[in-house]
Amino acid sequence: MTGRIEAVCISEKKGTVKQDVGECRILKDFGLKGDAHAGSIRQVSLLSYEKVEEFKKRTGGKVEIRPGAFGENLLVSGFDLSALPIGTYFRIGEVLLELTQIGKTCHEGCEISKLTGECIMPREGVFARVLQGGEVRKGDEVIWPFSACVLTSSDRAYQGIREDISGPAIMDLLQKEGYVVSEYVLIPDEEDEAAKELIRLCDGNHPDVVFTTGGTGFSPRDRMPEASMRVAERNAPGIAEAIRSYSMTITPRAMLSRGVSVIRGRTLIVNLPGSPKAVKECLSFLLPSLTHGLTILRGEAAD
Repeated sequence: MTGRIEAVCISEKKGTVKQDVGECRILKDFGLKGDAHAGSIRQVSLLSYEKVEEFKKRTGGKVEIRPGAFGENLLVSGFDLSALPIGTYFRIGEVLLELTQIGKTCHEGCEISKLTGECIMPREGVFARVLQGGEVRKGDEVIWPFSACVLTSSDRAYQGIREDISGPAIMDLLQKEGYVVSEYVLIPDEEDEAAKELIRLCDGNHPDVVFTTGGTGFSPRDRMPEASMRVAERNAPGIAEAIRSYSMTITPRAMLSRGVSVIRGRTLIVNLPGSPKAVKECLSFLLPSLTHGLTILRGEAAD
């Protein structure tokens, strides 16, 4: 899903209405340069252009509503922002934002609320923190990138006996494909620990997908499939079957992989092998076809 920046607004002094300046630099961990409200926990405020247009129709033009009138920094078309989950990422050129809050309490009624009896910012406005800074301007495309977490299960890597190469390899491939990797975790080969981390990652980070590596073989301590099935709400066996089928064209030992693919909430969990080489091969095969499935899981597309 993509959207468009319709206005870039700042107010140089608190208590004054934001004005559309057309373009601005967004600073990491701060907000829009020159905006008096930047630097707070609500670094960037966003509002859906379509919601503003609906409001204008409801109020019948009782008051002139210009960009920034509701206190928004970025007026964005193409998204119902308030319907998106906390943790959603937005990419605007070099800028990367993370949605951290939906709506806010209005302690003092704004001018629009006083004139019309209603303000949409408390329920429709969203707030984000700045993970990467850069320039934004009216007309820029707003992208909702896929997000992922990476979980490595390995006793030896966890103990520091060897370096985990597979987890970083997954992150590198994902980032090259435009994914935002929100977290990487290294754990020992413990089923309970794996299940606990999967629940935390899925329910806390709300990523589109969690890729695991390791723990899928025949060793008694290889328990990642069991942990994944424990936390699953739905099964998605075709992905694991496709990975094994593809890997069989490379090595017959692929039949020994017990990896599974399941869904928890709106997050897909995919078990990948532990070998760095196999991880790269499987992920390169999987990612082109995964886009459609993740889009459906988000609710953006029909089956």
